Amino acid sequence: MKVSILVPVYNEQTTLREILHRVRSVNLIVDEAHSTYLEAPIILEREIVIVDDGSTDGSEGILREEAAKGDIKVVFHGHNRGKGAAVRTGIQAATGDILLIQDADLEYDPRDYLSLLLPILEKRAEVVYGSRFLGGPRTAMLFWHMLANKIITLLTNVLFNAILSDVETCYKVFRADLIKAIPLRSNRFEIEPEITAKVLKRGHRIYEVPISYTGREYTEGKKIGLKDAFEAVWALLKYRFVD
Repeated sequence: MKVSILVPVYNEQTTLREILHRVRSVNLIVDEAHSTYLEAPIILEREIVIVDDGSTDGSEGILREEAAKGDIKVVFHGHNRGKGAAVRTGIQAATGDILLIQDADLEYDPRDYLSLLLPILEKRAEVVYGSRFLGGPRTAMLFWHMLANKIITLLTNVLFNAILSDVETCYKVFRADLIKAIPLRSNRFEIEPEITAKVLKRGHRIYEVPISYTGREYTEGKKIGLKDAFEAVWALLKYRFVD
């Protein structure tokens, strides 16, 4: 079984080599130490799909060097189109049985992969989200980001009859056939609520597991802002009624 790890990248030259090192080195062997339900250990094949979304710093050069090692697939957008466009490109390019989204900014830790993958491997879920609000270790999140996320998550739960705790998490994991069958249209950060809305509308329940989180400041390159929160709310309302 193959896991495709999708990494959208835009101007992440300071963290790019480190996140690739972490993704390459994380353990993807699931055995009796992780699950008593599996009949035999599973050695997961790893596919790393990077989508450079028109970076203007040194990210493109770094990716070309890393791609020469032969263990990653890199797709380059000719200009910046947004995270949603990069995620959609990554989904199209992936060939794995399971797809996992990984940001390139070191806020999320690949050591959480096995916890995220296990519910799917055990056939308990088709979609898994890593939640920053279920008790995992984390640095303090920016207050306004936390509040915006709570509002967006509450609205999602009301509109789609769910009990999620973290809609805006980066760590979203899917069976490939499920996510590839869903038409996704967002180009920017509203891809997060669009994915959630369309997964829930199709009757798929989302399984959450706790993850660790190391948030970064705007001075460190954080990109999401207040405008993105309003766009997320609009996306939820729109995709409740249209597809």
